[in-house]
Amino acid sequence: MVAEGRQRIDKWLFFSRAVKSRSLAAKLVVAGRVRINRDKAAQASDPVKPGDVLTITLDRRIFVWKVLGAGVRRGPAEEARTLYEDMSPPPTPKGEALPDAIPALREAGSGRPTKRERRQTDRLISED
Repeated sequence: MVAEGRQRIDKWLFFSRAVKSRSLAAKLVVAGRVRINRDKAAQASDPVKPGDVLTITLDRRIFVWKVLGAGVRRGPAEEARTLYEDMSPPPTPKGEALPDAIPALREAGSGRPTKRERRQTDRLISED
């Protein structure tokens, strides 16, 4: 049995409403998308305790949660929020691009050839 204050990671993720079911939580852990104190969680039965920091990757978003306590049930969202402290970095606004994500500038006409241009080059090649 697990020590007092500890809980399986799949149950904790389910109780904290990070995922919709325990089976999805187990799949998330086995896929390597959950870290406990910077170490990948290997199994759904890995225990978490108050004070642990979880890094969860869901749908291109990264959550960093500090475990405050073990859950007893999957209750309302207000009750689930008492299980963790959200330490995630704020999301970047959609209008602003990251400095690394600036699109490359190129001269007009230097991109992919259009269908018309491809046909013209095909005709020139076949005439030779």
